[in-house]
Amino acid sequence: MPPVPEHRDDGVAANGVYPALENQQHLDVDNNPLMVNPDFLEPDESEVVIIGSRANTKGVQEEDALLENGSQSTESEDQNMEPSCEAVVPLKETSFSIGLQVLFPFLLAGFGTVAAGMVLDIVQHWDVFTEVTEVFILVPALLGLKGNLEMTLASRLSTAANIGQMETSKEKWTMIVGNMALIQVQATVVGFLASIAAVIFGWIPDGHFLVEHAVLLCASSVSTAFIASLVLGLVMIGVIIGSKKLGINPDNVATPIAASLGDLVTLALLSGISWGLYKEMKLGVFVNLVVCLLFIALLPLWFIIARKNPTTRQVLSTGWEPVIIAMAISSVGGLILDKTVSDPNFAGIAVFTPVINGVGGNLVAVQASRISTYLHMIGSPGDDLGLVPHKCSTPCRTFFSSDVNSRSSRVLFLLVVPGHLVFLYTINSLKGGHTTMTLIFIVFYMMTALLQVLVLLYIADWMVHWMWSRGMDPDNFSIPYLTALGDLLGTGLLALSFHVLWLIGDRDTDVGD
Repeated sequence: MPPVPEHRDDGVAANGVYPALENQQHLDVDNNPLMVNPDFLEPDESEVVIIGSRANTKGVQEEDALLENGSQSTESEDQNMEPSCEAVVPLKETSFSIGLQVLFPFLLAGFGTVAAGMVLDIVQHWDVFTEVTEVFILVPALLGLKGNLEMTLASRLSTAANIGQMETSKEKWTMIVGNMALIQVQATVVGFLASIAAVIFGWIPDGHFLVEHAVLLCASSVSTAFIASLVLGLVMIGVIIGSKKLGINPDNVATPIAASLGDLVTLALLSGISWGLYKEMKLGVFVNLVVCLLFIALLPLWFIIARKNPTTRQVLSTGWEPVIIAMAISSVGGLILDKTVSDPNFAGIAVFTPVINGVGGNLVAVQASRISTYLHMIGSPGDDLGLVPHKCSTPCRTFFSSDVNSRSSRVLFLLVVPGHLVFLYTINSLKGGHTTMTLIFIVFYMMTALLQVLVLLYIADWMVHWMWSRGMDPDNFSIPYLTALGDLLGTGLLALSFHVLWLIGDRDTDVGD
């Protein structure tokens, strides 16, 4: 259905109707001449409708760049829309197209978290995890880096690709170099701070502090964060560039793939590196201290490269608050995991923690990335678009309204139960963990997963719009908070479920075997 022209004053109109020029030029939203294809207009057309959204570098509207994959809504759906809404809704994907694009990356991410859970279930019995139990505190904090860094990188680059900022080779290299240097700076700093948090959280309850354990935690955390971010950052760049070439919306696939690889790669690196450094610590050499100093010494180099790039300079100076706060929130979840796993009665929680945290973080990151791209297409951070509620939105608005973001939230929420059933079946088939898959356990587990995702999607809808209204770019700020909250909610609710199951008598005879 074509947009309905709105006649407004020239100085304030967001949408306008301008006469078509004889040389087939018309004005863009900034009243600048804009070339159009001569075949675009019929010979008898005398008006061109200009939709109030920013154009990309090729003069193609941002919504057209996103919709080139053909995932538009059906004709019958368009007829049900209000004319005024069509002018401001650049995302016209159907529920089916959203689900189809998200499903495969979602399952891939889920199997990645299952593999990470299987790894954690095995390594929890290693000497480094039993003697230096603070390593468990590092697990959610470092696994959360995929939300702090890789998913944020994916969201940032997806938005840049969708609005036409990565069209030329020069633009691509500028974005790649600056963002890779940026995440190396952030990974090193966050890894160092995560080790400090692990030392503090481990020292306060027990009152024991060992210098060699603190240095081991620092070396393991910093090296794991650095290497994992380097590998995953390169993968994310490849995924986003490949998605655009294939006509797929990067927002739907980039963050789930970051989640699928992030947990497994990070946990495998943490386990292997901490085990190797633990062996070196037992030999009395100073390898751990050298590793810490080496990665910290490289910080100025990455800082200089990131600061020279205009696309990352602002993030380098203002993007630390969400990353550091998210790390602290995830560390609290790590403390819960440490105290729960340390009890032999609840050792079975280890295999499920990366799964429930990864799935929740994956789904909410997709939603946050989509909302952010949606807002970027129709304005700049801080613009009053009339879409941001003046007060906290209701769950009905988040899940049951007619806009495309509400539609995607429903699709993502409906993926929780079938997805987790597949993942639980996979864990059971591989005979992972120390927990029998009883009916009551599955019911409690599903209640935990549904409540976690429900809360996260609701918070995402409010948080992204709230940040936008205050001039903050949600691509840089929202996902770290949301994935960290997912870690805390998932770990806390799962630990609570295990305790309740124990109290009502659903106990396993093979726990701890």
